[in-house]
Amino acid sequence: MSRGSSLVDERTDDDVVTDTAVSDDDRLELPVDETAATRVTVIQPASRLPRLEVSELWHYRDLLWTLVWRDIVVRYKQTFLGVAWAILVPVFTAAVYVVVFGKFANFPSGGTPYPSLVVAGVLPMQYFSSALTLSSMSLLSNLQLVTKVYFPRTLLPLSSVFIPYLDFLIGLPVLLFLMWYYHTWPSGLQVLTAPFFMGLAVLTALGSGLLLSAVNVRFRDVRYVIPVILQVMPLLSGVMFAVSEIPTKWQWILALNPMTAVISGWRWAVLDAPEPVWGQVGVGVLVAAILFVVGLAVFRSAEPRFADTI
Repeated sequence: MSRGSSLVDERTDDDVVTDTAVSDDDRLELPVDETAATRVTVIQPASRLPRLEVSELWHYRDLLWTLVWRDIVVRYKQTFLGVAWAILVPVFTAAVYVVVFGKFANFPSGGTPYPSLVVAGVLPMQYFSSALTLSSMSLLSNLQLVTKVYFPRTLLPLSSVFIPYLDFLIGLPVLLFLMWYYHTWPSGLQVLTAPFFMGLAVLTALGSGLLLSAVNVRFRDVRYVIPVILQVMPLLSGVMFAVSEIPTKWQWILALNPMTAVISGWRWAVLDAPEPVWGQVGVGVLVAAILFVVGLAVFRSAEPRFADTI
């Protein structure tokens, strides 16, 4: 007998288990996860169509709020006054506008107290300026994430337009104080439209940010263009004057700027200022929608090349 056979013969009865030792009724049947067996993961290139993948953004919602909270914490880190800057910046800006354009230039206010008129214009404009600056630089500011980690790149401009909203909310008490001081409270239900006009500001900032952030990856001239745009935006949006008091043809020209509709509508909603011309508001909404679609299309088209180009 071979050595292999002797080893088999030396096994005890306890070590030998035959098929007949366990009956069919006694066999343990493990549960089968049919869902896991049929689940298929498809990896494909990102769509270049101008659309937001809402389901994917919802899947990465924790990352979105992490990005927002990270930038909020860093925004005023190691500053002496901290979040007080969210109040001081619009106050200083409004004070200069009141003195220069209200006292010296005598810009029209449309019957609304000029300080209230200016602050109600400065707050949305400050939000738009910060949101546009942050969103246009969002890809370059997160270089390591873009080149080494996969996630929907639209999260970066999207998170950037949420961050300045906190500054806007912190600065609202300044406007509320002026509304109390000059008794410029809204007299009707138009106050309910205030979120709509601020939503239009968010849409405008997001569309502009998507477009400029994608262009900024390839052409770094964007960082020089944005300050120039933001310097003239208050004049082109009616921050220092009531749009209803200028000639009608200029009102329609300024209506091509969505922020004009934002500021005029916001003043009407919270200050009981003259009601905006809804046709002009419609033009602003249309331009904002077109800007968003174009910005998203450019962003999605350039997205596959971000990691290589940046």
